[in-house]
Amino acid sequence: MSARRLPFTVIGGFLGAGKTTLLNRWLREAKGLRMAVLVNDFGALNIDADLIAATHGDTTALTNGCVCCQIGDDLGRALVEVIEAKTPFDAVVIEASGVSDPWRIAQIGMAAPELSLEGVIVLVDASVAARQSTDPLLADTLARQLKSADLVVLNKADIASADALAAAKAWVEASAPGTPCIETTEAAVPLALLSGLPQSALAPHACGPDCDHDHDHDHGSPDHGAIFQTWSAQPGAMIPAATLRAWLREMPPGVLRLKGLLRTGHGAGGDEWSEVQYAGRHGSLRKAAPPSGLASAGVVAIGLQGQLPEKMLKEFFAA
Repeated sequence: MSARRLPFTVIGGFLGAGKTTLLNRWLREAKGLRMAVLVNDFGALNIDADLIAATHGDTTALTNGCVCCQIGDDLGRALVEVIEAKTPFDAVVIEASGVSDPWRIAQIGMAAPELSLEGVIVLVDASVAARQSTDPLLADTLARQLKSADLVVLNKADIASADALAAAKAWVEASAPGTPCIETTEAAVPLALLSGLPQSALAPHACGPDCDHDHDHDHGSPDHGAIFQTWSAQPGAMIPAATLRAWLREMPPGVLRLKGLLRTGHGAGGDEWSEVQYAGRHGSLRKAAPPSGLASAGVVAIGLQGQLPEKMLKEFFAA
């Protein structure tokens, strides 16, 4: 069986788009999740004071078990320290600087076999995006950030005029056609969307083996229940790995995030299990150890409220 790789997510976006707001939100929501956040500049992050347990040099330990580390000039070294930490982490989040290409940072992480890229999320300030995109000094940088995104977050939608919001949407679609795009206020993106949460944290709750109804959780924020919708199921049947891979390549529109642990074959030593992942535009399937204890197969999908294709999800996992 392949050893579990540490999932990592890259957050990109221009200066002022809301990356710091998103990171602080995720740190607040990370109850029980050990997350390592790598940033370029501690001063810009402004971690909420009541979360800080201790600060040692370039590392700040938080009261919830998470840590924030300043990258400095060597992202590779910072990632090695996270990978080799005595107490293992559940997920890594890297904040790209406001003018950098998040895909280049993702490639550095992908070079480490111990890491698994969950996705690249790029934030855009919807109130000024149209104006910035026509600035000859910024246009190339902003377009490059968008092209690397698995998910684009049009943030500050509440302060953008209707014309500015429409222009921002048109620019995103022209620069990154087909990339999922959501509108938010104060970076209200749930941690479960692109965070590398362990399967136990995403598993369906209070369901029997044939559960296939949706769970509209708020993910710890009053904003999330109105924006995002979650569907989960515990498929009882074996789903061949080849069938799953083909389905991932043709994922129904409206699924922003999907994760599961499923029976995908029969071998000489018993059932074969796989972890299925889908984020933004990309899906993957990796061999995994069978669930322990009373746990069973489970899959969770997240999408925008009213846009999650529940019928198609139910039909596929029930077939």
